[in-house]
Formats: sequence, structure tokens, C-alpha cells
Amino acid sequence: MIKKRKLFRRRNFILGLGALATTVYFADNRFRNNNQLQARSNPSRNFSVRGKASLRDRAAAKGLIYGAFSEGGYNKLLQTPKLRSALIQECGLIVGGFYWGLTQPSASTFNFTENDSFAKFASDHGMLFRGHPLVWHDVIPNWLINKFKDPRTNSKEIENILINHVSTIVKRYAGRIHSWDVVNEATKPDDKCSDGLRNSPWLKFLGPDYIELAFRIAAEKDPKALLVYNDTGLEYDIPEHEARRSAILKLLERLKSRGTPIHAFGIQSHLWGHETRFNPKKLRNFLADVASLGLKILVTELDVTDENLPKDLKIRDRMIAAAYEDYLSVVLDEKAVIAVITWGLSDRYTWLTNFAPRPDKLPVRPLPLDSNLQRKLAWNAIARAFDNAPKR
Repeated sequence: MIKKRKLFRRRNFILGLGALATTVYFADNRFRNNNQLQARSNPSRNFSVRGKASLRDRAAAKGLIYGAFSEGGYNKLLQTPKLRSALIQECGLIVGGFYWGLTQPSASTFNFTENDSFAKFASDHGMLFRGHPLVWHDVIPNWLINKFKDPRTNSKEIENILINHVSTIVKRYAGRIHSWDVVNEATKPDDKCSDGLRNSPWLKFLGPDYIELAFRIAAEKDPKALLVYNDTGLEYDIPEHEARRSAILKLLERLKSRGTPIHAFGIQSHLWGHETRFNPKKLRNFLADVASLGLKILVTELDVTDENLPKDLKIRDRMIAAAYEDYLSVVLDEKAVIAVITWGLSDRYTWLTNFAPRPDKLPVRPLPLDSNLQRKLAWNAIARAFDNAPKR
């Protein structure tokens, strides 16, 4: 995901009942978390896999889709034959970045060159093509930023801009797209807005109904595409993620109650390799609640940041692999989950190099393939999760 801010800074979630209680609480949790991290690097844990089948084929055998975002854009794909070969071999789906700042650089100009190329690449190699995102508060062009800031701008202007953007893009790729992230990251309970929504320019000008509007436009322009609401920060048993899960369920329930043409929920799944506050039962219950609304679920942006893990490659890779397998074993138990998409395929090209670098300056290793495009333990972990998943 292209973002203009760091998402993976460690945060302090200590809830104290006074200075002494806080100190004791922290010491106890630090000890427990260190033990859990050590267990995750257990050298006797088995990450072996059966056969040499690709992730694409292992997923398909269970009625699932495996795919990846191609970090660096289409030119990087053209310049890296090994990456092209790996994507073709491993992936049944590829994600195109439809960031507003790239697709509509001026109010009157659209740029489809990059994603036309990705769409053709997907078609040529029997892959599904997925678009991310149509409406987001981030990575927007200066002309739109200025429009949001202009005190003369009214809600009707913003509504027309949104309608034109979504309808133009969706219509162009109708019949060639598997799924759209129609709206991305619309919740942020910390903003204290109604229903836990993010205090974005879209909310300011159009109110909560901008989300439904975007889905209705997309459905009108391509009735066959899978329409997804996508969000982040849901995976761990911490107050921030608990609040986000609650806000998202309220949003999804509201959309469904209004007959909004929403088909699926995307859980980004940017995992933290050092984080041990993972509650399988709470996550599983959340996914079941989403599924009970009649929605499919996609893991849309999976990776594991390793900025706070040990420098030893063997230990680090085992901990990353454990994070993958532990997470996916819970998520894939929910049969409403239909796809797993990693945010990149190789450590050579990952957004985490810039947005979550290691303090020791060593290369990050968050993805299934290493920088030489070779399978590593993270690949094994994903393969094992597919092999052990219930069939759809």
C-alpha cells in the first residue's frame, strides 16, 4: 500500500491503574510476551510442505484464490523477468493500484496506462485482476486536495467528482476485473465521529452516505464485479483494534440494512512480527459475524513486518513464518474467506523497506519469496495453511 505516513510504529497500549499497578502490569506482560516470541522461534517447529505445487495451485485445490500486489508498478515487472515468472507461477490474481493521484492526476485527465498493462498481463496469463482502491482519503492529487480546502467548494461539487471518478474507472474495466476495493479505510474510532467513521474530507462534505454512493455507482457500471469494503488494524487483541472491529461491524450492518450492493469485506492483515497479543477466538468470532451478514471475506494486503525481530536470519524467518501460519490457520477456518493476497511477493520489492525499516539497517524479509525470488519459510507457512484449510 502506498502511504505517506508510517503505519508500523510501535505504540504504547499500557492501561494503568496508578503508577505501581502500571509498572507491575508492564513487567508481567513483557515477560509473557518475550516467552511467546521465543516460542514463535522454536527451532523444532515443523514448516515442511508436501510436494512443490505453487501457492496458486494449493489455494485453488481448496476453492481459494492466492494473489499478490506487484510492488513497484508495471515497469518494474517488465524489468524483472524473474519476478514476472514468479508471479505467473505462484499467483492466480494480481492487484492493480488505482490510487487517485495516479489514475486522475488532474480534474479533467485520467491515466490508465499502468493498469491497462496489468489487466492485459493478467488476461494473458490466466490470472484474475483486482483493483485497489476507488475511494480513499489518502494518495489523492493536489487538485483534489485544493478542492477540499477551498471554502467555496460545496457538497454537490464533491459528489460529482466522486461519481465521475468511480464511474469512469469501473466502466473502463467492466468485465475484466474480479473485485474492487470500492472504499478503503473509512473507519477510525479515535476521530470520535459518528459510528466510528474517519473524519475524512469525504465524510466532511458528503456525510456517511458517501460510502453507499460509491458502491451503488460501482455496481451500476459493472454488475459482475465483486465489490469490497477494505480496512486495516483489526487483527490483534488490543483496544484500538477492538474498537475498529466494532466500528466496521456497525458499518457493514448499516450498509446491508440499506440494501447497498456490497459483496465482501477485505481485512488488510498487515501483521506485526513482534506482536503477541493475538486472540484467535476474538478474530474468529469477528470473521463469523462478518460472514453472518452474507458477505465474503478476502485477506487483501497480507505481510509481516519484522522491524523489531532479531537480526539472525534463521530465527527471524521462523518467527515470520509462525506469524503467517498462526494467523492464516484461524482466518482460513472461516469458509466465507475466499482469497489470500500478499502485499508483494518478494522481499526485493516491498513497501516495508521504506515504511517499516529495521533499526539495524538490515533488509526486511516480510514476504513469501526472498530478494532472489526464492521460496523461504514464509512461503512454506502459507502453503501449509492452504493445505490444511477446509475446502470451500
